[in-house]
Amino acid sequence: MSEASKRSVVVERTSTGQFVATNPRGGTVRFGTDGGDAFTPVELLLAAIGGCSAADVDVATGRHAEPTAFSVEVSGDKISDEQGNHMTGLRVTFHVAFPEEEGADRARAILPRAVKASHDRLCTVSRTVELGTPVTTEIAED
Repeated sequence: MSEASKRSVVVERTSTGQFVATNPRGGTVRFGTDGGDAFTPVELLLAAIGGCSAADVDVATGRHAEPTAFSVEVSGDKISDEQGNHMTGLRVTFHVAFPEEEGADRARAILPRAVKASHDRLCTVSRTVELGTPVTTEIAED
């Protein structure tokens, strides 16, 4: 793999059950596990799946018409079984509408293909989940 393909974030604990993830450009996302209003790690996973697909579909349809509505609902069931904790039944539902204007018919026609292309080959996040990429953990010797 090349340095150009590398992606990373740093997650720091800010208090009990509270964390902040920082990307190399300085962007941050606050999350937690203590029941506050912050996203949980599982909600971040769902947001990443939806956000990745939303971006793919927006690029494909947005060049033809500006949507009047565009949201993506991502849901699933968190279970614990003999394989440990994991999500099942992941579902991504697009709610997209276009105005009655030039280009909108083309955007509506492209929408199903764009959603399929995102799912089948473009969305790195959902492709990674579906392919089951191994995760390696280690403890640094600082």
